Amino acid sequence: MNARGALGRYGEDLAARLLTEAGMAVLERNWRCRAGEIDIVARDGGAVVICEVKTRRSAAFEHPMQAVTPVKADRLRRLAEIWLARHGGAPPGGVRIDLVGVLLPRRGAPVTEHARGVA
Repeated sequence: MNARGALGRYGEDLAARLLTEAGMAVLERNWRCRAGEIDIVARDGGAVVICEVKTRRSAAFEHPMQAVTPVKADRLRRLAEIWLARHGGAPPGGVRIDLVGVLLPRRGAPVTEHARGVA
């Protein structure tokens, strides 16, 4: 695994922990199909949560929470539809797309931010 992959994996580990501590159950990580990849699929009560994780070493270029463009949001919606079709359809609580931004400063603890319903 290269440095970028290791950084992304570390951010996803922190995000999974954050979601679990918030009471969600992580169902899958790094689910892939021809259309792309979902970083984390979780359950929040009766809802399925498709979670995109963005990890950055510094906010100098772009804050991780700004990384979901309209194109990325459309891709996440398509991936959510595919995942649901392969897993029995939408649950009674519906589907939500969340974003977890992870910022790794040069010094100090990582900063995680969870935005619900971003797309």
